[in-house]
Amino acid sequence: MAKAMFGAGCFWGVEYNFSKLKGVKDVISGYSGGKTENPTYEQVCSSTNDHAEVVLVDYDSDIVSYDTLLNTFWEKHDPTTLNKQGPDVGTQYRSAIFYFTEAQKEIAKKSLDYHQNKLAGRKIVTEITEAKEFWKAEEYHQKYFEKHGKH
Repeated sequence: MAKAMFGAGCFWGVEYNFSKLKGVKDVISGYSGGKTENPTYEQVCSSTNDHAEVVLVDYDSDIVSYDTLLNTFWEKHDPTTLNKQGPDVGTQYRSAIFYFTEAQKEIAKKSLDYHQNKLAGRKIVTEITEAKEFWKAEEYHQKYFEKHGKH
């Protein structure tokens, strides 16, 4: 199993979109990229600890490639809005790719360049950062759409 981690706005929809991909074994909503250990949702929403809402994706790389995950990432959010996705505003909603390996870093950079070339006049603001500690979000955030019947 391989791991990938992405921030693309509120993790509920991001989790749902990745969970539908063949080869994805698990998607966990959580927080990463900040300085507070084991942060709460309220702390992350305060925009004072640098954490982003993220999803940790466990996937079978023999079935789904990292490139496919990246394409889903780019398609399911607007990477040109700084600290904002839809109605959600704040640094916790930033567009981010957190890489676990140097290979992921290089693939992510190439993918960003490719998608940037497709966007005439709009600048991608997605950060590409080494993965830090992942903190699982509270249980009520996990598989939110499945629990509440919304998409």
